[in-house]
Amino acid sequence: MIRNLFILVLNDLAIAVKNKTVYLILFIPFFVFISLDFIDRPDVNAETVRVGLIRNYAYAPAILKSVTAAEKIITVTWVQNENDGKQLLKEKIIDGVLLGDKNESGSLTLLVLKSESYQTIAIIERFSALQKAVEGGRENWITGIQPLYAGGIQRQTLPTWILMIVLLVGFIILPAQVAEEKEKKLLLALLQTPISEVQWLVAKILTGMFLIIVAVSILHLLGGFGVANLLDYVAFIVVGGFCFSACGIFLGFLCRTQASARTLGVIVYLPHLLPSALSDFSQQLTAVAPLLPSYQFFEPLKSILMEDGKIAAMPFELVYLMLVGSLTFYLSYVLMKKRWLMK
Repeated sequence: MIRNLFILVLNDLAIAVKNKTVYLILFIPFFVFISLDFIDRPDVNAETVRVGLIRNYAYAPAILKSVTAAEKIITVTWVQNENDGKQLLKEKIIDGVLLGDKNESGSLTLLVLKSESYQTIAIIERFSALQKAVEGGRENWITGIQPLYAGGIQRQTLPTWILMIVLLVGFIILPAQVAEEKEKKLLLALLQTPISEVQWLVAKILTGMFLIIVAVSILHLLGGFGVANLLDYVAFIVVGGFCFSACGIFLGFLCRTQASARTLGVIVYLPHLLPSALSDFSQQLTAVAPLLPSYQFFEPLKSILMEDGKIAAMPFELVYLMLVGSLTFYLSYVLMKKRWLMK
C-alpha cells in the first residue's frame, strides 16, 4: 500500500512538472517576497516627504522653524489655499497638506490622498519626531488625518476589486479557454469552416469584454456603488476590457495545454495586480508600476470612481491601452496563422 501511494505521489508530481503548474510553487513565494521588500524598506525613514503649507494660515512659529530646519527630510511647498493643495495632492506633486484643526485651536489636520498610505505614515513620523525634539512630551502638532478620497473602506477598495476582475478574465479565464480549444483541436476544426481568423479573434475579445462588463455590473449592483460620470466609466471599462482580453488571447496561443495556460496566466496576473494595487504604499512600486498596462488602467479608474474624473483628461492612458490591445491582437493573429501551433 505504501509503495502504491509513493508511486501515485511521484506520478502526480511528474504531471505537475510536465504541465508547469509546479512552477507556481517557486514563482509565487519569490514574487510575494520581492513585492513585500518594495513595500517595507528598511531605509524608508531616510526618504524625503513633500508637505504643502497654506500661505495665509498662521502656523505656530515652532512648527515653521522646525520644518524649515529639517529640509533634508521634509520638502515644503507653499500653496495659495486648500483647493490648490488638493490639486497638487491629486497630481502627486506633494504628499500632504497641513490645515488648521477646526475643533482644536493651535493643532493641525493632515490632508492626504489615503490615510493608510506610506506617505501618511512617513509624514506623521517626521512631525512627531520634530515635535518631541522641540517641545518634548507635549501633544503632537498633527491631531487629525483627513483623507481626500471620501467614502468608506468598501468604496476606497472598489478600484482594486475591479482591477482584479478585469485581470482575472484577461489572464486566467481567456488563456485557459484558448488553450483548451487548441488542445482539443476545436480551433483547427473551426478554421476549416468559412470562419476566418479575424472573426474568431474578435468573437473571443467580445466574449472577454462581455464577461468583464457583467462581473463589474454585478459588483456595483451588490455593493450599491454609484458612478457620477457613468458614460466615461463604461467607456474606460470597455477599453480596458479590449486591452486585457487581447492580452489573454495572446497568452493562450503561447501555451499548448490548459494547465500551462493557467500557470502562465497566474505568472502574468500577479505582477500586473500587486504593483498597481499597492503603489500607494511604496515609492519603489510607484516608480515601477507605470510601466504596466494594469497601472494605466487602475489610476484612471480610481480617478473616475473617487474624484469624478473624466475620460477626456486621460488621453495617454487610453492610447496606451489601445496600443497594447492592438499589438497583442495582431500577435495573436500572426500565431493563429501558423496552423502547426494548433496541432
